[in-house]
Amino acid sequence: MTIISNSTSAFYERSTMGLSDLRNMAEKLQGQLSSGQKLARSSDDPVAASKLRLLARSDTLSQIDMVNANRATSDLSLTDTALSTFADYISRARELAMQAGNDTLTGSQRIGIATELQELHGNIVALANSRDSAGHSLFGGETAGNAYTLDVSGNAIYVGTATAGELPLGDGQTVSRGITGPDFLNFDVGGTPTNLMAVVKGLADALTGGSPDPAAVARDSLDALTSGLDAVTTNQTVIGARLAWIDLTTERRIDLGEMRAGEEKEIGATDMADAVARLQEVMLALEASQASFAKLAKLSLFDVVG
Repeated sequence: MTIISNSTSAFYERSTMGLSDLRNMAEKLQGQLSSGQKLARSSDDPVAASKLRLLARSDTLSQIDMVNANRATSDLSLTDTALSTFADYISRARELAMQAGNDTLTGSQRIGIATELQELHGNIVALANSRDSAGHSLFGGETAGNAYTLDVSGNAIYVGTATAGELPLGDGQTVSRGITGPDFLNFDVGGTPTNLMAVVKGLADALTGGSPDPAAVARDSLDALTSGLDAVTTNQTVIGARLAWIDLTTERRIDLGEMRAGEEKEIGATDMADAVARLQEVMLALEASQASFAKLAKLSLFDVVG
């Protein structure tokens, strides 16, 4: 009779490894269910992890673009409101100029009109020095201070930059956050350059004795004021177009964000139903394996008699 001794060490090793693998798989699935993410670390799926990093970076850049778009919208909306007020001031100045152009007015009546024009001039200068959402000059381009200062004679002098700042909206698209004072306050009348503040101040000065024929000056100023109003309304159209462009890019950004969210979910999010089913399957296999191991572990040695 031959007795063959069969060592149980290999059996224990294989069983332990199998049970360990099942436990690790169960823990992984439980982690996916609790976190809602397939990947606990990049090494789980390097390709998917790389793609998720790219999508996350795009999301971050999109948020920056959204901040820029919101700032541009705020500044352009402030600009549009200010331009409407400029239009109101010009309309009132035209009404006063038409009144002052009447040859039958007395000197005191013209002085009364000049007083209101002087107030309008001050309001126009103050409005031209409005601030944007960041507290910087709204019409001074990229300058932090006022767009206009007054010289010793009370004339408004532009001290801002030549252009307004550009803000990126993503995908290489940009938008100018506003306009400068000279963009709409400067214009030509009969080929002669002038500006709105100079026209209003000049008319006020003429009505207070600065011209031998103030009525003629008042009538002549009507063309300049009309040109000024045209400049303001033209720039209102420009601002409206920029706001519409921002709305368009914002809609596209939202659409792209939704597409990225869908892709991120497809790549990295846990499929709850599938994960639960797989976890149940693994747990069942683990319980069965543990039960089988417990029974077989009692038999550590088999004797075969031949």
